[in-house]
Amino acid sequence: MDIAESLSTLRVDGRHLWLGGDETVTIERLTLSPAGDAFAGHVSFAVGDFLPLPEPPDADGVVPEIDIEGLDLAGGYLWFTGSHARTRKRVRPDHATETALARLARVSNNANRHLVGRIPILDTEDGPVLVATAPDPTSGTGAPLTAAALGLSKPTRLTRALRDDPHLGPFLRIPSKDNGLDIEGLAVVGERIYLGLRGPVLRGWAVVLELRVAGSDGQDLVLAPLDGGSYRKHFLDLGGLGVRDMAAHGDDLLLLTGPTMDLDGPVRVYVWRGAAQAETSVVVHDKEIEKILDIPYGDGLDHAEGISLMPDPAGSGQDTLLVIHDSPAPARRRHRHEILADLVPLPPAGG
Repeated sequence: MDIAESLSTLRVDGRHLWLGGDETVTIERLTLSPAGDAFAGHVSFAVGDFLPLPEPPDADGVVPEIDIEGLDLAGGYLWFTGSHARTRKRVRPDHATETALARLARVSNNANRHLVGRIPILDTEDGPVLVATAPDPTSGTGAPLTAAALGLSKPTRLTRALRDDPHLGPFLRIPSKDNGLDIEGLAVVGERIYLGLRGPVLRGWAVVLELRVAGSDGQDLVLAPLDGGSYRKHFLDLGGLGVRDMAAHGDDLLLLTGPTMDLDGPVRVYVWRGAAQAETSVVVHDKEIEKILDIPYGDGLDHAEGISLMPDPAGSGQDTLLVIHDSPAPARRRHRHEILADLVPLPPAGG
């Protein structure tokens, strides 16, 4: 598997970079070079080493992908989310009509995609590593941090909670690129867990879910009560686009956005101001949501998939986004084991 061809999310952690891919069951770690111009020293961590994945290996021993679409760092944990999406088979130009029709009728549902999890991080001389348990960094005497996730049982607690939702329930059985449910962003701010939806987009409005967890039952995370239910829904005016990734920026959320359906663009970055101060479900528009960047995209390639705040290498103090791409253009591949990402300066607040 060429991981560089399927990158979907990232998080910068000082001199280290965590990466997730949409066709893997692993989380990758790289380290910034002494020159500060490249991340290298690839280390891979299999999620199944820390959590019992619900979907067993196939007849060839291959573990079905998690489709990791969001990463974040909070409270001594690396958080991740799968897409929770159903998929429809691709049709290639060489497929005969009958084959094409059969593939378009086939919808798959992989339980490994239905995970929202957290894995403890332990600092070592060789850099941070993922572990099954780790001491709580906030308390020397508290209970250890332990790997746990929503989605280890079927149906998952999140799926059960959404089944009867009047906005999202009807989309649970629809494949992702048909405007079905598709989680592609994750940001953790304190106790708030935000999940950004690529789809569905409802009459132009994108959706961000907000969750809290109330501990775990073994390795199963338990959703905390929230506003009489187990989640909040926030509706955002993103110009008809869905969320492709998110990153916390103080109390604000930065949102990488793009088309829900199988289209190339447009691709934009919005800022949702004061997101972490919302005390109920909100409809976000006008001055609370602002487009701050247009991201270039290609024809069938170079689709921006992940963003993370990164210290400016020039030391100017300006906020900078590190952007990675799905289906990267050939010019981004210097050779087999290297891929070019983009550093994009953020405009000043209100600029």
